[in-house]
Amino acid sequence: MKKDSTVRILPIVLIFAFLFFSAHLSSLFAEDDRTTILIIGDSLSAGLGVAPEQAYPSLLQNKLAENGKDGINIINGSISGSTSAGAYSRLKWYLRAKPDLLVLALGANDGLRGLSVDLMRQNLEKAVELASDNHIPVILAGMRLPPNYGPDYAQAFENSFAELSEKHDLPFIPFLLKNVAGRPALNQADGIHPNVQGHKIIAETVFPVLMEHL
Repeated sequence: MKKDSTVRILPIVLIFAFLFFSAHLSSLFAEDDRTTILIIGDSLSAGLGVAPEQAYPSLLQNKLAENGKDGINIINGSISGSTSAGAYSRLKWYLRAKPDLLVLALGANDGLRGLSVDLMRQNLEKAVELASDNHIPVILAGMRLPPNYGPDYAQAFENSFAELSEKHDLPFIPFLLKNVAGRPALNQADGIHPNVQGHKIIAETVFPVLMEHL
C-alpha cells in the first residue's frame, strides 16, 4: 500500500519540479520593457582584476541612471580571454534577451596573439551582420596595439576596425582604451588591464556614444 502511494505521488512531484525549473529558466530571458544594451567583449569589458561594480559596463549603467536613463538595462556578455572567433556564437545566444543595442568590443586578444587581421575582421563582420539581420544597431569599439608588434601589423590591426565601421556605417569608438593604455597609474600590474580609475575613464569614453545612439 505504501509503495503504491509513492508510485502515484512521484509523477506529481516530477510535474511540479518541471514547472518550477521551467519558470526559473524563463525568468532569465523574460520580457522586459526596458531598453537593453548588450556588451560583448573580452577581459577589458569583463572587468578582469576589479570588482564587477567597478568595471566600465556597471559604471555606464550608473551614469545612464544619473542622466535620466534608468529605464535602460546593460547586459555584460564579456568573457576574459575571448577572441573575435566567439563573437557570432555569443551574440546568437544572447538574442533571446532581445537586445536593443550591441556594443561590440572584441579583437584585443586577436592582436595580442598575432592572429590574422583578415580573419578577425571577418569574425566581427559576421556578428555585425547577425545583429543587422535581427534589427540590432551596433556600436563598434576599436583597439590598438603596442608598437612592439611591428608597425605594419599594428597599423593593419587598427585600420580593420575603422574599415568595418565605414563599410557598415557603424557608430565607432576608435580606441576603447583612449587615455588609459600605456599609463601605469591607470592600469594593473600587468600593464594591460585597467584598474578602477582606468575603468572610470573608459566609461567616460563610451558614455557619450551610447547617449547619442540610444
